[in-house]
Amino acid sequence: MHTDRLSDPAQVPSAAEIHELMTGRIAEFPDFPEPGVLFRDITPLLADGPAMRKVIAHWCSLLPADLDVIVGTEARGFVLGAPLAYELGIGFVPVRKAGKLPGFPRSVTYSLEYGTATVEIAQGAIAPGQRVVIVDDLLATGGTAQATAELVRDFEAELLGASFLIELEGLGGRDKLADLPVSALWSIPN
Repeated sequence: MHTDRLSDPAQVPSAAEIHELMTGRIAEFPDFPEPGVLFRDITPLLADGPAMRKVIAHWCSLLPADLDVIVGTEARGFVLGAPLAYELGIGFVPVRKAGKLPGFPRSVTYSLEYGTATVEIAQGAIAPGQRVVIVDDLLATGGTAQATAELVRDFEAELLGASFLIELEGLGGRDKLADLPVSALWSIPN
């Protein structure tokens, strides 16, 4: 039995400690991928094992206690959602881009600034009534999160909320999820 689980309340870092951690481990790249965009790269955080343990421990403390499944969106939602699910001892379901799943996955197509995108979940991956939280690295305009919420509801699951590592304030992401509790470990102005 693993006895030093970070979900132990005595080991959960404070919000202030997480803010300091994130401030020092999120790299910023101006004008990437195009002029005017400030890209936030979580790679330095992911590369720091002790920091990631603290982030996961704190994040677990923010999620509802009675979850059955974490749904993570491709691709960074996999990297963050899977360790959350592991730490909580619950299931993890990946949300994939179109064409990545065999069989007959359920899908939702949504609008982007210049076109559309489709997300999919494998048929039978979520049972009706399961209690689900969506996890991803970034909440910006909210299109992907909104589509994922629609997809989860198509499984007749109980969607308890959405949680993000970073929220870029002022881009309307929360507005697209107005019917859900939304949390973010680090909210920053865009």
